[in-house]
Amino acid sequence: MTPTRDNEEKEGRTYKDYAYSPVPVSSPSAVYGTPPARESVELNIRGRTSLRTVGHCCPDDMTEKGSKYVQFLAAAAGSLSVVATGAMMGWTSPVLPLLKNGNGPLELPINENEGTWIAALMALGAIPGSFIAGYLGEKWGRKRTLLSCTAVFLIGWILIATASHIAQLYVARLVFGVALAFPFTVLPMYCGEIAETSIRGTLGSFLQLFITIGFLYSYAIGPFVSYTVFWILCGILPIIFFVCFMIMPESPYFLLGKGRRDEAITSLAKLRSKSETAVQKEADEIQAILDEAYKNQVTISILFKDKANFKALIYTCALVAFQQFTGINLVLSYMQDIFKDAGGLVPTEQAPIIVGAVQVLASAVTPVIVDRSGRRLLLIFSGIGETVSLFALGLYFYLKDAQHADDTVQQISWLPVVALVIFISTYCVGWGPLPWAVMGEMFASNVKAKASGITVCVCWFLAFIVLKFSNDLDVAFGKYTMFWIYGGFCVLSIIFTVLILPETKGKSLQQIQNELNRVTSTTDAENGIKK
Repeated sequence: MTPTRDNEEKEGRTYKDYAYSPVPVSSPSAVYGTPPARESVELNIRGRTSLRTVGHCCPDDMTEKGSKYVQFLAAAAGSLSVVATGAMMGWTSPVLPLLKNGNGPLELPINENEGTWIAALMALGAIPGSFIAGYLGEKWGRKRTLLSCTAVFLIGWILIATASHIAQLYVARLVFGVALAFPFTVLPMYCGEIAETSIRGTLGSFLQLFITIGFLYSYAIGPFVSYTVFWILCGILPIIFFVCFMIMPESPYFLLGKGRRDEAITSLAKLRSKSETAVQKEADEIQAILDEAYKNQVTISILFKDKANFKALIYTCALVAFQQFTGINLVLSYMQDIFKDAGGLVPTEQAPIIVGAVQVLASAVTPVIVDRSGRRLLLIFSGIGETVSLFALGLYFYLKDAQHADDTVQQISWLPVVALVIFISTYCVGWGPLPWAVMGEMFASNVKAKASGITVCVCWFLAFIVLKFSNDLDVAFGKYTMFWIYGGFCVLSIIFTVLILPETKGKSLQQIQNELNRVTSTTDAENGIKK
């Protein structure tokens, strides 16, 4: 029967929608209420009128299952930028020995101090780069900002290719630092915003997996090719990323935040592998979240005035600080020395390849289990493994360098190799990927770009400190002291995770914000979310 004004709200249509129907009242479709296949309705969105074709009360819309395939594909394509980053970071491992021996393109061999500057300046360049990336991610969008890092990478590789003086290598490494900041700042935002709740942790863990692939790429190729061939093979990677990622959809959060609803609907439908009609409800929910977030003027001060934002910033900065103070860069820097001290069981050229393979295999575990086990459990497991292995490494070097217990050292020559493998494996399962995954889901959309920039800045400032001054600590106090100091930080990371860090597994982005604000929403109560 024809709907009246009394039941028009139940039907979800206005009375005028029924003013004319081509289906006779006596027909079966009219009796059972089957609506026309498609109708054109006007949607008034944020003060503008948009004509969109939608289906009304279509049962198919309610049962569309869709697919997560495009979400995985988009995250993987975006993560190719991190493969380019990992190859650039791993470039120093085979090249620095060449430069020190005078076999590179430079006029004179470099010394130990110049080598530490080449390694450390990359981290220093990432500090301003993180703010540039955060600003562009907010203005240009996540996709365009990620794509733009290709040009910065290529500038860096051109400088590497034409360098004849060490000063040009310094500039190149600073440029690489700026390029590095783009994927580290924007990729977690992009993955967190395109992913459904059930796979958000998995996609957020791609950063660590793909960067280890980049490291392995450099470790496996660099020692066996010339300087020129090596930079060409590394320079190809950002181009491959650009070609693959340019066809992927933009973040629907960004598009809705800019009032581009039609594009956001198209992007969301593509990401969910559903019709545009079927994603209308999700788009409305995202829009409601954004409207609430953008009520107040967005300035950097809101990160410190708003309780949820400030707590999220403290959590993410603490996570990246503990990540750097695991001593990962120190361990990788002394990797060849550790293998040598193991009695030369593994050739120097093959040692980085073995470690790179361990990194990739361990990093591949996290995306599979993170959304089942949760973030906190993996971080605790990772912290325990790092603590044990770092104290074991410290003990070995204490016996070797301080006690000169040669007989004992000879008997446990296997210890550095085993401890190193355990350290790399457990780091790549937890403290390697998860700080970035959590960063992508902790912040409200209106502050995500600014907050991510600050977090990445903190991360790479600490990385610069570790890379530049570890050699000085080694000379002053010995390797064993450094390993024990970083082991102590790993103990603190476990305490922080157990007592302070909230779990984000299985929670929507809005539920995470509610928890940070100590607010219990109706949805949270229905889902049994405890504060």
